[in-house]
Amino acid sequence: MTAADLHILFPELILAVGGMVLLMFGVFRGDKAFGLVSLLSVVLLAGAAMALLRQGDGTAAFGGAFVTDGFGRYAKLLILLGSAAAIALSQSYAHSQKIARFELPILILFSTVGMMIMVSAQNLISFYMGLELQNIGLYALAAFNRDSVRSSESGLKYFVLSALSSGILLYGMSFIYGFTGSTQYDVIAQVISQSGVSIGLIIGLVFFIAGIIFKISAVPFHMWTPDVYEGAPTPITAFLAMSPKVAAMAIILRALFEMFPDAFHQWQQVIILVSILSMGLACVAGIAQTNIKRLMAYSSIGHMGYALLGLAAGTQGGLQSVLIYLLIYLITGAGAFACILAMRRDGNMVENISDLAGLARSQPKLAFAFSMLMFSLAGIPPLAGFFAKFYVFMAAIEAELYSLAIFGVVTSVVGAFYYLRIVKLIYFDEPAPTFDRVLGPSLGTVLALSGGFTLFFVVGAAPLVAAASVAARSLIP
Repeated sequence: MTAADLHILFPELILAVGGMVLLMFGVFRGDKAFGLVSLLSVVLLAGAAMALLRQGDGTAAFGGAFVTDGFGRYAKLLILLGSAAAIALSQSYAHSQKIARFELPILILFSTVGMMIMVSAQNLISFYMGLELQNIGLYALAAFNRDSVRSSESGLKYFVLSALSSGILLYGMSFIYGFTGSTQYDVIAQVISQSGVSIGLIIGLVFFIAGIIFKISAVPFHMWTPDVYEGAPTPITAFLAMSPKVAAMAIILRALFEMFPDAFHQWQQVIILVSILSMGLACVAGIAQTNIKRLMAYSSIGHMGYALLGLAAGTQGGLQSVLIYLLIYLITGAGAFACILAMRRDGNMVENISDLAGLARSQPKLAFAFSMLMFSLAGIPPLAGFFAKFYVFMAAIEAELYSLAIFGVVTSVVGAFYYLRIVKLIYFDEPAPTFDRVLGPSLGTVLALSGGFTLFFVVGAAPLVAAASVAARSLIP
């Protein structure tokens, strides 16, 4: 380890060292330090983001096991944004549900460190270390409300199924190492380029993809998502829907384009199948949901299916469309969960979709924001969600994946039903008992920023699209 290595790892060190300091501070101050620890955690995330923006491209550390480039920087900034949003969303909820413990933001910090290591990994071993660091935090967060049976159950389910996926992933990595003789991404790509794609390597590739697909909750490894989303504390559900999805999708993109560029036709078939299954299941299963958090789980499954359309294209434009999709989905999702956290009656959280009936009459501003975000998730123009789907559909069409693009459009239209049903309940049904007015400063800020981004994306899209283009070119020159 050299000083240059530590300099390249500086953003991750800010979070890791800062998290340890906050942990010691919280131990001495107790749970009354929750608010201050949360604020300082957001400051650390902002500091890591600033350090990222000052880093150069194309520098490697630890013998090439860790790299900085435009793609990694873009994905890490999204991860940091999602983590900061999750901490902000947790403030009023944690106090009302009596889980305002200082460990919550610290666990988010350490999990974020693991995600950032994953994104910049250039070696299967360093990637797996980042993955497990992320997972340890997520297990504890999913079961954070230890007085709730549902939260404990969700944490246990996530732990058991995630352990299964890790086993599948390690099995695939062992095949890749066995048939290439290396765990380094560039060496693996070179061996495949010279020796071709063997049957054993295809088996390893399929298991490797299957292990990572679990993390984005795509079909057929989606089974944990509805139960964990419903049982986990709502801010943690929001966190699971944001940063870990970005990190997992980023590692899929990096691994397939850097390790297996010469196995494109093999992995493309797997990605197409997963995309079709995810879009198809989500558009049908979401219709029957009555719990808003379970609905968001199936929504998440569907949106990851749409994002995989761009990956299936296998082009620089396709990669750019995935990066734009992740940005829009993360910010829109943060706003949607802010609205869900505002569904509180007599101090208690309510989660039934029917509880939204007549919201426009009692809280018109919240009703407008909720409806706008649902329209965006459905892909209604001119909101941000429309452009997310537009870019991935265009990438699929340019790659001549016409049937896949048509299937995506059809499932998007069918899936729009359960988003529009919420809007119909809000504006046209007989009012249910009113919600408490408990937005608060942090929740209100997240909702305002998310709503403004969703509504005015069409105005300021150019620099964001350009940033995604730069990130895509760094991975696919």
